[in-house]
Amino acid sequence: MKHQTFTFTIYKTHFHGQIWQPENTKGVIVLAHGMGEHATRYIDFIIPSFVKNDYAVVAFDHFGHGKTTGKRGHNPNFEAVLTSIEKTIDKASQTFPNKPMYLYGHSMGGNAVLNYALRKPNNFQGIIATSPFLKLAFEPPAWKMTLGKILQKIAPSITLGNELDPNLVSRDAKEVEKYINDPLIHDQISANFSLTFIASGKWAIKNANILKTATFIAHGTDDKIIDYKGSKAFANNSTLATLKLYEGGYHELHNDFCKETLFSDILIWLALQG
Repeated sequence: MKHQTFTFTIYKTHFHGQIWQPENTKGVIVLAHGMGEHATRYIDFIIPSFVKNDYAVVAFDHFGHGKTTGKRGHNPNFEAVLTSIEKTIDKASQTFPNKPMYLYGHSMGGNAVLNYALRKPNNFQGIIATSPFLKLAFEPPAWKMTLGKILQKIAPSITLGNELDPNLVSRDAKEVEKYINDPLIHDQISANFSLTFIASGKWAIKNANILKTATFIAHGTDDKIIDYKGSKAFANNSTLATLKLYEGGYHELHNDFCKETLFSDILIWLALQG
């Protein structure tokens, strides 16, 4: 497995990207990670699993995440997030011309790739979204939502703790421990991240009927961070979306006890796309 890094700059932010390449590449996965984490977390299972099956992976760290510069947990606006995905797609196309391309996003990244597919012209072979941030599994305190709306107008870069309980990430205690001890993981989030992703999640569900790309959505029924019913609503509104629910699964299915089944399901779905 060959590995290399790349960079690009938009909105005065320097992005950190990575490429993992198999010996023989039959397709390319563009990976968008979730809130508070970074792309390198996927090196333990998802990335080597794709590479073993001859899929290259091109990934990047979001605004304010991982090794990308900028204030932790903050982005300029939602359009900027979509532009960062576009830049990564461009890099993937340049590196692997004429290869089938798939977008893969988890949680916040799942929201981003679904919105990209809905809003931007593309020729992707397919979209994969795990636990996509379409609907929160809890109701944020009213005071926090009110404060967020005020901050978004007068001081959009101010961040607050996201109050995420690491124990809700996975049923596997070892994965929870790794999450807690990862120095690049943070719990900061600005109104530009939280409110825009809540709004874009609602928009995606409402507009899923305009989806033009085959999409595989995976969600755990015991996800207490992002509600699987949001994924269900999206799939119900689109004839091109296939939903697979994993009974008892927590938020990070790729780091949960069902990860082998998840990846097997993804491979089967990829094979059907040609």
